[in-house]
Amino acid sequence: KAPMPGNILDVKVKAGASVKAGDVLVILEAMKMENEIRTPIDGVVKEVYVNETDKVSVGDKMLVVE
Repeated sequence: KAPMPGNILDVKVKAGASVKAGDVLVILEAMKMENEIRTPIDGVVKEVYVNETDKVSVGDKMLVVE
């Protein structure tokens, strides 16, 4: 989920991608700063709900990693 409101600058993964804890999933611009949103777990990206240029609010679903 989005930890803060902002604009999606880049989505680094696609559904089906294997990720390791700490991998960057999304670049989120908030207050003129680029924030790397990282996965806290090893897993597989099941779904991606955001695209480049999307706007998100706090708590919006961005990705599912299982």
